[in-house]
Amino acid sequence: MKITFPDGAVREYPVNTTGLEIAESISKSLAKSTLAVVFNGEPRDSARAIDTDGTLEIVTKDHPAALEIIRHDAAHIMAEAVQELFPGTQVTIGPAIENGFYYDFYRETAFTPDDLPKIEQRMRDIVARNEVITREVWERDKAIAHFNSIGETFKAEIIQDLPGTETITLYRQGKFADLCRGPHLPSTHKLGTAFKLTKLAGSYWRGDHTKAQLQRIYGTAWATQEQLDAYLKQLEEAEKRDHRKLGREMDLFHFQDEAPGSVFWHPKGWTIYQTLIAYMRRKITAAGYVEVNTPQMLDATFWQKSGHWDKYRENMFVIPDDHSHCYAMKPMSCPGNIQLYKAHQHSYRDLPIRMAEFGQVFRREASGARHGLMRVQAFTQDDAHIFCRHDQLEAEVIAMCTLMKEVYTDLGLADSLRVKFSTRPEQRIGSDEDWDRAEAALQNVCNTIGLNWTLNAGDGAFYAPKLDFVVTDAIGRDWQCGTIQVDMNLPHRLGLSYVAEDGSKQVPHMVHRAILGSLERFIGVLLEHYAGNLPLWLAPVQVVLATITDEAVSYAENLAAELRSAGVRVVMDVRNEKISYKVREHSVAKVPLIWAVGKNEMADKTVAVRRLGSQGQETESAATAVAALCEAAQLPA
Repeated sequence: MKITFPDGAVREYPVNTTGLEIAESISKSLAKSTLAVVFNGEPRDSARAIDTDGTLEIVTKDHPAALEIIRHDAAHIMAEAVQELFPGTQVTIGPAIENGFYYDFYRETAFTPDDLPKIEQRMRDIVARNEVITREVWERDKAIAHFNSIGETFKAEIIQDLPGTETITLYRQGKFADLCRGPHLPSTHKLGTAFKLTKLAGSYWRGDHTKAQLQRIYGTAWATQEQLDAYLKQLEEAEKRDHRKLGREMDLFHFQDEAPGSVFWHPKGWTIYQTLIAYMRRKITAAGYVEVNTPQMLDATFWQKSGHWDKYRENMFVIPDDHSHCYAMKPMSCPGNIQLYKAHQHSYRDLPIRMAEFGQVFRREASGARHGLMRVQAFTQDDAHIFCRHDQLEAEVIAMCTLMKEVYTDLGLADSLRVKFSTRPEQRIGSDEDWDRAEAALQNVCNTIGLNWTLNAGDGAFYAPKLDFVVTDAIGRDWQCGTIQVDMNLPHRLGLSYVAEDGSKQVPHMVHRAILGSLERFIGVLLEHYAGNLPLWLAPVQVVLATITDEAVSYAENLAAELRSAGVRVVMDVRNEKISYKVREHSVAKVPLIWAVGKNEMADKTVAVRRLGSQGQETESAATAVAALCEAAQLPA
């Protein structure tokens, strides 16, 4: 059989040669560092025989596929450790996830944080044993009987629910065997010790709250100790910057069980929210958008026609009426904006139409998936839909990319900006011809404006290819915020048209666009990126006027009135407290500027200025300080 390597070299091997044997044929050092292989694009165990021609990549620790395999093995080794330490515990599902892994266990007694170091040490023991990991193919009925016989009823249920065509594979290491598709490392020793268990959580069997309650143990695993140390340092910094903690300290928002996944905005938090919207309104008005608003509840037929019903039904809030059909709270604004387009007949001269909506949308999220502002069930999107002719499409997308870069620049996030170009997924709607045209348009845009982009093949929306805009925050975490999706399917499905120059009816292109995405999530990202020290124009309180003595109250009031008349968000603090106490309290609340005024400042017409993060203060003339603050506090142009 002929094996083709990434450099284009082709070698012949006997049929049923394993990936490890192929690595050994290249060099013994390569074989020693082999974790797995990628054969014809599919990650596989290095011990599996290869029996046909194909492409082969050797997976070592620096290969892109390595981390997922390492984390999957860490989950299995953790499960083995748990069952050794706590006999009778059932294992359920344990996948690799972003930055780590978890495993869900069924056990009558609750795990405690004190159990994690014990489990972690046993994992190290298992790594040191160097247990060989082997793949076994089982008959379905025998596998079900096996797991039932050892009390692993959850595993038996998983097998029963698998399609009849599914190959049933178990992976064995020492006395532990787990149902798994793989691939896995050659032995437990290959995992190394760059892992750590991080936290406990609750979950339900298959995410259904009516089923058995499980206990979830999370961990992280990396290829090297240096990577683990860097990640743990990032976690430590992230904990300090947690937007939920900052939300309490800055008095911005809270959540309650009576409104799951919905935000109670406090006055200061609502100020940030409204300031962002005011800023975005200024930007989109200058870019030629019209703002609209559509109903939050629509008949289910809209979502059925658009295709969202089949794709997202389980994540929608559905409301049955008395006549046996349904309404749904809108999970996105697309069908509503289409109804606005269809309210009038359009000519080619009317296009493009740039329609923006700050639309509140609703998406059902499992309780375990909700996370402060980052993942809620009711949120606002800075949505927009552009209806245009084919000859206008690329220019419109370029204009959107330019607008996005301007916004991220103003918000201090542009330096790390990059784009993922996501192409057609396997499950999609629409013709290949339409997908070809849409993908070609986005490809041309990427090449024309020199975006820092990478191909994300197969990850497009079910109705459109897209450009996803990713920013990196101050501690190195990536956040996908904006998106541009060139949709040639919904206009056909929902009957959109315009009258062309020759009098014929044509179907417009529809481009979905969001810049911030969810405003709630974006505010969470900004809070963590800036550690609460927001840019002055966005800060909920821009300056505190703190009096040192009662005699200075009238002076402070006059300064505050002047600032308010210029639109500056100012708070007076005239409490009978020491100035050091006031400074400390407002610094914790992340107020950018504190102006202290006493008898001397009143006499000299000055203010003592203390900036957030600075240990000292500067004395400035009141007139100069007021003029500078009034200018700096305004929305970016």
